[in-house]
Amino acid sequence: MNIREATRNYERWLGRQLPLLPADLARKHERMAESPFAFLRATYYRWVQLWPEVCPELVAAPAILAVGDLHVENFGTWRDAEGRLIWGINDFDEAAVLPYTHDLVRLAASELLAIQAYHLPISPARVCRELLAGYAKGLTHGGRPFVLAEHHTWLRDLATNELRDPVRFWQKLTSWPPVNTSLPAGLRTIMASTLPEPRMDYQVVHREAGLGSLGRQRFTVFAEHQGGWLAREAKPLVTSACHWESAKPVPVQYAQILKRSVRARDPFVGLSGKWIIRRLSPYCSRIELADLPKKRDHGKILRSMGRETANIHLGTPAKTRAIVHDLTDRPARWLLAAAEKMVAATRADWKTWRQS
Repeated sequence: MNIREATRNYERWLGRQLPLLPADLARKHERMAESPFAFLRATYYRWVQLWPEVCPELVAAPAILAVGDLHVENFGTWRDAEGRLIWGINDFDEAAVLPYTHDLVRLAASELLAIQAYHLPISPARVCRELLAGYAKGLTHGGRPFVLAEHHTWLRDLATNELRDPVRFWQKLTSWPPVNTSLPAGLRTIMASTLPEPRMDYQVVHREAGLGSLGRQRFTVFAEHQGGWLAREAKPLVTSACHWESAKPVPVQYAQILKRSVRARDPFVGLSGKWIIRRLSPYCSRIELADLPKKRDHGKILRSMGRETANIHLGTPAKTRAIVHDLTDRPARWLLAAAEKMVAATRADWKTWRQS
């Protein structure tokens, strides 16, 4: 099965679970041709097909509740229940039980592709060394959330730089086109219940965000409240693309991975029926590489990404010792070799997609 067939079959499977938006899906197909990095982010369904074929030696590694669609732009910030600014992985739509190696290889492969897309001054070998160093340290130290207060001040400075200016954020969000159709049954009540006051006046817009979920419904409400803007977003939750070729029903793992991970949770993120509801604000959102200042210690960021990945994998504590042993037994450059093979497979698919 080539990438064109895989895309048609996956979208047919996805369309049986939720309504798809043809215009957004067409936009996704266009953006998939932009670069191998964009293509990787948009085609997790293809990754799960290729992964066991390209990296068969990693499939038998200890399995944990994993992020699945992990990449270098799946990190962001949010506020916890105490109002503290937290940094970490912010999207678990594709969470599934997978070998721990899966998340690490995908994260490393995404960074290798980002090196070219963003002209990053770091070598592939160092990328993998930094990720593994952070991951191993996180496992052996028991995990710890990234609270950007008295700790990780360097990361707080990166996350709150001028490129994430609140004025820019709200101007962009309020410029999205309004939703002219009625909301799905029950969603208006769900969204209204997340706002600070009953019967608030608000607007609903259709926001384009991310690549993997582009083509699905996404509703964002925003309102003025006590002198400033606030926003909530709802997007549908479906079975992870890890299981799109499986004939058996598989439970959604989103709530489980949030509950079990070493995490300072965002109290505004939750599930209501088939919807994921979350708060949006300048510092409750994903961080794109383009939003980071040019002068930064990229190796330090990668070590932190490795540690945050360990925070998630520690949510399966029975496997921690087995993972540590497995890491010790692997060749020194195993992650680099696997990431480079997956990058090569991704580039080949991307070229085929562009030609089509």
